[in-house]
Formats: sequence, C-alpha cells, structure tokens
Amino acid sequence: MQEHRGTVMREREWETAVREPLASAAPDATVLVLADGAAGTGKTRFVKWLLALPEFGGVPCLKVTFTASGAVVLQESARPKGIASAVPRTGSLRPAGTRPVALVPPGPTPLGASSLGGLAASLDTGAPVLLVAEDVHRAHERDAHALRTLLADPPAALRAVLTYRPEELASPGLVLGAPVGYPAEMSLVRLRLGPLDEAEVRRMAVEALGEDRCSAQFITRLYERSGGIAQAVADLVTGLKTAGPLPGGRPTVAGRDRLTARHVDEAAVPVRLTELVIGRMAALDEETRRLTWAAAVLDEAATEDELSSMAALSADSGRAALTAALSEAVLHELGLGQYGFRIPMEAAAVYQLLPGPVRRELHGRAVDALAARRPVPWARLARHEFVFGRTADWLQSVENAAREAVEAGDHQLAIALLEDALAHPRVGQSNRARLALMLARSAYSGLRSDQTVEVLRRLADDPELPDAARGEIRLDLGLLIGNQVGQGSEGRIELIKAVEELSGQPTLAARAMAALALPYWPSGPLADNLAWLRRAEATAAESGEATVQAAVAANRVTVLLSVGDGDGWRQLEQLPRESDDLRILQHSARGVCNAIDAAAWLGEYARARELLGEFPNLAARSGNLYQELGIEGTALLLDMVTGRWAGLAPRARAYVAEAGEMPYRAGDAMLVLGVLALAKGEWGQAGSWLSGAVGPSEEEAAVPLVAAASGGRIRLALARQDLAAAAREAADAWARLQTKAVWVWAAELSPWAVEATIRAGELDTARKMVDEFAAGIESRQAPAATAALMWCQGLLAEADGEFAEAAECFRRARACYQALPRPYEAALAAEAGGRCALAGSPQTTADISELTAAAQELEALGATWDVARVRAELRAHPSAERRPQGRPRYGERLSPREQEVAELAGAGLSNREIAATLHLSPRTVEQHVARALKKLDAVSRHDLALTDRDGKPGR
Repeated sequence: MQEHRGTVMREREWETAVREPLASAAPDATVLVLADGAAGTGKTRFVKWLLALPEFGGVPCLKVTFTASGAVVLQESARPKGIASAVPRTGSLRPAGTRPVALVPPGPTPLGASSLGGLAASLDTGAPVLLVAEDVHRAHERDAHALRTLLADPPAALRAVLTYRPEELASPGLVLGAPVGYPAEMSLVRLRLGPLDEAEVRRMAVEALGEDRCSAQFITRLYERSGGIAQAVADLVTGLKTAGPLPGGRPTVAGRDRLTARHVDEAAVPVRLTELVIGRMAALDEETRRLTWAAAVLDEAATEDELSSMAALSADSGRAALTAALSEAVLHELGLGQYGFRIPMEAAAVYQLLPGPVRRELHGRAVDALAARRPVPWARLARHEFVFGRTADWLQSVENAAREAVEAGDHQLAIALLEDALAHPRVGQSNRARLALMLARSAYSGLRSDQTVEVLRRLADDPELPDAARGEIRLDLGLLIGNQVGQGSEGRIELIKAVEELSGQPTLAARAMAALALPYWPSGPLADNLAWLRRAEATAAESGEATVQAAVAANRVTVLLSVGDGDGWRQLEQLPRESDDLRILQHSARGVCNAIDAAAWLGEYARARELLGEFPNLAARSGNLYQELGIEGTALLLDMVTGRWAGLAPRARAYVAEAGEMPYRAGDAMLVLGVLALAKGEWGQAGSWLSGAVGPSEEEAAVPLVAAASGGRIRLALARQDLAAAAREAADAWARLQTKAVWVWAAELSPWAVEATIRAGELDTARKMVDEFAAGIESRQAPAATAALMWCQGLLAEADGEFAEAAECFRRARACYQALPRPYEAALAAEAGGRCALAGSPQTTADISELTAAAQELEALGATWDVARVRAELRAHPSAERRPQGRPRYGERLSPREQEVAELAGAGLSNREIAATLHLSPRTVEQHVARALKKLDAVSRHDLALTDRDGKPGR
C-alpha cells in the first residue's frame, strides 16, 4: 500500500492507543497489542509505523507473516545472543539475520511448539524483545497453538503485536482459535483499525492527484464508493491519475482535467477488492449466492425478509443463507436488522459478473421490495424500474423523487434526476415539457452543469413546446447563463426573448424584467436597467402575486445598492426574511446575497460582514446552493480588501479549484489571487489570475469585477514599464464604465487608469476622467470610490507639480482608506503622500516617516514587491538614514540588498524589473542575484523564493 499524508491523523491515534502504553510499561513487563481491522484498513501500514519507532531501533525483533497460501514469511533483525542455536536452520522458523526469509512451504508443523519454545527460552534474557505476527487469522491450528503457548507463558519484557481480520477468524471472537489464558500481569492493548473518514480520504486524494483536480463532489463520491477503506481509496486514486476528461467536461484554471463524481462512478472496481469479494463467495452454496446477488443488485441496506424475497427463498432458507453470507464476511450487518455489502464497490464487483437475465429479474424484484417501503424511496425505485423496463413507472418515480428533492431544498439531486430522464429517448413530448420545467426551476436555485445548459437550450428552442412553456424555460436559462455560466450578453438576449414569450404570464414576465434591471449585466447602460426595473415594478403590482413582488423587491434593492443609493439599505431591511413561502424566502436570500456583494464593491465593509453573519442561516432555509457557494467568493474579496491576508491565498486557490466547471463563480477569488501575487512581485501569476478573473471576455463578465481586474492589469503594466499597454487597458476599461455609467464601480480602477493616462502624456484626458468620476459619484454613498477620487486628485496635483497639494490629497485618501479599513491602499497612499512631500521639500526629514510607515505596513501584509520599492525610495532620498562608512561583513549571510533582490528574483521578476523597482542598474542586480545564488547554494532563481528574512535557506 502506498504511503500518504492522510495517515497522519491515524498515526496520532496510534500514538495514544499503542505507543504510550508500550512506553509506559515497566522494562520487564509483557505487553500484547491486538490490532484488528477488515481487509484494506491499514494493518500493514500500522506495522510499518510500529517497526519504525525509534524505541524499537535496537530491540531484537522477529516478524512472522501468515499468507493466504498457508506459507509463513519470517524476518528477523538484531538477533539476540543464542537464538541461532535455539532455533533450527531447517523447518519453518528459520533465522535469516537481517534479510527476509523466502516463503517456507507449509509442513506438518509450520511453527512447531518446540521451535517457539526454543525461541521463548532464548528471548528470556530480561531485555525487551519484539514479536510481530501479521494476519494471524490465516494461521493453521498448529501455528495458532504455538502462539497460544508462547503468550500463555511469555518471557519477561516481551512486546508482542498480532494483527488480524476479525471477519475471517476461524472462531469468531477468538484471535488464535481458542482461549489463550493470558497471564494476569500481561498488559493487553486492543487497537481497532476502522475506515478513514472523509477528511482523511481527501488528504489521500489530494496528495496523489493534486488539489486542483479534486472537486468536493469527487471526494464525497470517492469516500462513498470506497467506504473509507484505505486500500480501496489508494487503488481507485491510482487508477484515476491518468483519467481523461468526460464528454462535455471542461479543464480547470490550472489547465488539468477536473475529476468529478462521474469519474468515480465510472471507474473500474479495483482488482484487489474484486478478488477478495469473489474469493469469499467461492465458499457459498447456491442459495447463499442467490441472496448475495440480490444484495448486489439492491446495492443498499436491506432487511432479511427483503433479501429473502428478492432471492426467491423461503424464510428459513433465507435466514440460513444470510447467516452463511455473514459468517463468510461477504455480507455485513450495516445496522439493526439491516444487511448488505460493506461498501458499494463490493456490490459492484459482484453485480458486474451477473448474467443479464439474472440482473433484470432481480431488478424487477427490487422494484417490488422498494415499492413496499414507507416512505417510498422514489429515486432508488426509479433506477430499478428503468433497468427492468417499466418506462411509465420510471418517469413517475423520477418526477416524484425530483419533487421531493425540491421540497427538501436538494436542487442538485433534482437536477441530476431530471437531466438523466430528459436525455433518454423513451421520454415523450408531453412528459418532456413537464420535466423540463421542473429542471429549469431547480437549475436556477442549484448549481448547473454543462449538460443542464444544453438541455435547456434545446428545449427553449423546441417549436413543439407551447410558448408559455418555452418562455418559462428560457427565463431560467437566461438567469443560468448570466449568473452561473458568466455569459451576460447571451443571458440578456434570452431574457428579452422570455419577456416576449411570457406576455400572457405577467408574473413570470415580471421576473424576467426584474433580472434585466440588474446593472451587473455588461450590456446596455444603467438607464436601460432602470427602465426595465420600472416595467417590472408595474407588472408585479398589477399581478398581485406576493412571490413576484418579492422577486422584484430583491432586485430593486440590488439596483439601488449597486449604484450607491442609500435608500437601498432601508429597503433591504423590508425584505421578507421570515416568510413561510420558500419561493419568497429564496428571493429575499438573493437580495441579501446581492447586498453583500454590493457592499463589498462600495466599501461598506462593516455592513457586508454583518450580512455575511446573517446569510448562512437564510441560505440554508431557502435551499439556494448557488448563492450559498457564491457568497464565499465575496467573503474572500472582503478579506483581501480589509487586509486579512494571512492564509488567504491558499483559501482562494482552493475556492478556484472547487469552482471546477464553473470558473465564472471563481472570479472574485481569482481577483484576490491576482492582487496578492502582484503585491508579492509574482507578476507572471498575477497576469494569469487577473485575466482569468473575467473569463474569456470582458464584455461578458460582471462590470465591477471587470473594472477591478482591469485596474490590476494596468498596475502590472505600469510596474513592467509598459506604458503603452497600461494606457490601452485604461482607455478600454474607462470606455466600458462610461457605457454602463455606474461610477461607484470605478473605485478599484480609477487610480491606476488615471496614473497610466498621465504617464502616457495625456494629462488633459486624465483631468476629464477625474471630473467624470467625481460627477458620477456625487451624492452617492460609496466610501471606496470617495477615497479613490481623492487619490486621483492627488495624482493630478502631482502631475501639475503641486506637491504640497498632492501630498494633502494622498493623506486624505489614506485617512479614508484607514477608516474603511483598507490597509493595503492606505499604505500605498502613505507612500504617494510621502513621495510628494519629499519632492516638494527635498531637504526635509519630517516626511520620511510617511514612507517608513508605508514600508512597515506593507511588510506586515507580506507585500514583498511594494516593500522593496518603498525602501528603495527611502534610500534614494538625500536625507534618508545612511549606513555607517565601510563595508559591513555578512559572510555567508545575505546582505539586506541581496535579500531584497533574492525575494524579487524568487518571485519571478526579471533583472530589468527588479532594477526598475529598486532604482538599480540591471548589471548591479545581476551581481546581487549571482552572490545570493552562491551564498545559498541555490540551483535556480526559483530556489531564492525559499529564503527566510535572515537570508538563510528556508522551507
């Protein structure tokens, strides 16, 4: 079995259960450890861990392994004095020094009592001795007798460890086949090795496959199918390492194929597990095999009567067959009066070997068994009806199961059931329309798949469906495409069509209108959004329907807060959050979700956090999975802007990976990763993340996200001294905001767009931009935009040479950012203010404190590149503190300058980029890099990223 980090938690349990009792035992005490576990639960791994313990490093050890063939494998190390003469060189117990002994054919007395007796006598020296016997459930009776004899009268200081499968003991409950009569002074320790939990399964999978490939659905299904059996997990993971994409699958951001639950479902049963189960079945008689076949087809816990009925056995025969299956460890008791295979893959191993006619017959009997249960398990019943060929019953069960799932808030289950049904040609047109509407409604609240989108597209354009049905399907399709797929323009087109098709259904038409009112859609100006909102409000009022009025109210809150209208907060409080109507509750949850997002972009961070605390309960009650997961991205963004950077990058990467086939949902997390990478000087990664945040096109993604990502890309281009690229990005991004005319969303873009425009020599254009920005946020409640405007005004004053005025603007901006709080931007504003103050009074030392404070604050955040740049500015100023005359001696340690250069080089910056950051020549940077590589014995620049702050190799 492969070793995995997932065993760490198990080893901690072993420390407590086994190592501590062994360590605390008196030197001459005897200790016996009985380690039991079903096949594949990690007994071999436990023995490896035990033998590797340092306290057993010099202890004489004899390891005995009983094999399935009946042979015995012996391995001996650190042989105590006298053992060679005590144990014969022929026969079953043959010493071999420190090398393994070959398999010994089983003989009349594989481990004769005299041999073990001689061993016991030779070990009776008073010094600790370790005996490990693996898989004693396979030991022949004479071998078991020899071990019983040894353990009944053990030598002093013996440490014995026996491992076994309890389900395969010849006499249940008796490890060695008969009572041993352990002496009273012997310490007995029992260790039960059970299955892994889901967290441990995840650790094994991530270790083997990489975090970017392991979706939550994949991990959950891997855990379910393997039952947490460590060997089964390891074998499945090994087989999935080379798994390719499934039809219709999409690569992750990292470019590798994302593994899903379907990959696990379609993976072959591991050979080891198949042979174990089929091997155990070989000992069963005909009636017992029929009962196990029934259990394999049913593939879930069942009662004795159900299994007997499916196997067509009488009550007495069924009880006898079940007892035999249990004693041979083919079936297991899964609960009180409930029986089945230990894990689903064991059932699959048997199922795949059944002849087709036998499978079909058993599925028919499973239908009868499940239909008699109360409540009826509709989803599981549907599977058996489908295989058995009862099409009408199958469709009815699918519909019942989907309806139950929706009522329980499990939209993902409903989506899966309905997608599978609609993909089948057996479904007629009348049934297709009804099921399609159910799918569309669930897809809006759940998480879509590519299959969901394609199914809804075909149905929305199906001319045989009534207009009303097509319109409702198109409504949910438009919402799905815009909100979850990230294709805002296409989603808007579908919604406009839906309004036309739903002309006779005003309640649904009002929902489409309300969706078109949201300014997040990239197409169309704010004026169009407001016009749609007015139409939606009028239509909802005329309908008198509380549900559609709740939908429109939620969208009105979203529109008001998105543009910085303070009345939105008052209307947010009026949303019905305690309604008994699930549909109304879902709309209220959506309004709160959108308010959190709007607050994050506005700079209303205290309000955002307050709503974040309220939202999980509301989301759970409303059952909207998409909103619940989507808000996690907003929480990451909120932590980034408020300076909670510790551990933020790993969380954001995990969220991006979890997005899987829905990269649009990960936009906020990618933006976070881009900003963090830029601050650390990891410019290659920064560019990738910032581009990925908006997906394939800026014309499709949410407007505030696109503006923020553009701001990051402009700053990256400025850092690289690519003024032309920075100016182009600034002009394009500004034009997009002019089209939408929601200027509060310029908060993350405006400082960098204005700076790029100024540095490109377009000062007049920059003035117009700042004037337009100021007019656009006048009377708006948008703290982040207000602070950004002060920053922009400082840039204009600096460009005019009005350094005192510029410094004051930057100080006001810093104060605003500190109040929000936004520590990163506050530090950057302090840098700008200090720079301007020193430019206006080059001989003063009073304002150096601003740059010093900026450097300290940036260092606390971990903004490596920014810290290096600010320190370079400090050193470049004539009044900055100088180091004493003479060259300090650093020996093999890095000097402060070499450390700065090493950090930036390790982050991926070129010598030219480092030179521009630190105000050095590229040749000087080259020399610093060479010295750092030599001092640290590093092979490449990447290794320099692993140095600590003292210039020593780190981890």
